[in-house]
Order: sequence, then C-alpha cells, then structure tokens
Amino acid sequence: MFAEFQQFIRRGNVVDLAVAVVIGAAFGKIVTSFVDDILMPPIGLALGNVDFSNLFINLSGKDYPSVAAAKAAGAATLNYGIFINSILNFVIIAFAIFLLVRQINRMQTPALAPAAATKDCPYCLTPVPVKAVKCAHCTSEIR
Repeated sequence: MFAEFQQFIRRGNVVDLAVAVVIGAAFGKIVTSFVDDILMPPIGLALGNVDFSNLFINLSGKDYPSVAAAKAAGAATLNYGIFINSILNFVIIAFAIFLLVRQINRMQTPALAPAAATKDCPYCLTPVPVKAVKCAHCTSEIR
C-alpha cells in the first residue's frame, strides 16, 4: 500500500494540483486584500463614508458600534457588509480566472479536422470515396 501511495504522489497531476491549490490560496488572499483595502474604501467614501465591513443587522436587540464589538459580546448578527465584500472577491477571482483560461485557449493550436473520406460526384452528387476515379452510381469519370 505504501508503494502504491508513493506512485500516486509521484504522478505529475498530483504535484500540479498541489501547486495550483497553494497559488490559488495566495491569489485569494491578494484579491481579498485588494477588495478590503483598496476597492471598498473609495466605494464607501463615494456612498457617504460607508464601511462595508461594518454593515450588519443586530438580531439581539442591543446596540453595538461594529461587527467586531457585536461578535465580542456574542450577539447574533447578519453581516451583510462582509457578504458584499465576499461577493466582490468572488467576482474578481472569477474574472481573473476567465482571463487566464481565455489566454490559454488562444495559445493552444486548434485541432485539425480529419481529412474527408468521401467527395461528391460532380455529375450526380452521390458521395464516392476520395480515391475513386469513376462514380459507382452514374459511372462518370471523376477527376
């Protein structure tokens, strides 16, 4: 069983997947920082000094100045501002992946179509093999 596990680990696909997961996690952190630290502050400023990460609905009935204060008190909250940030993170990551896949698809050479096995007789339009010199249907000579 150990030898089988070693063989599994040595496959190129497993190593490639592990590298992709690590790079994806790092990319996710970069995008999260971009959304939280660069993108959302100007949007919040444009909407009247709104801090999206502190937008929440308190379900406990007490008043808290921020999500962190409500969490520290153990209050039940609906954190819709954090949810908005998460949606923006997802959209940005999805768009970046779309651009990456689009470029990879452009760089790949298109698959060649297989050569046709038949052609049409110019006189009766019946399909005949490509190498045929006479049509089997109308007996015309094909060039």
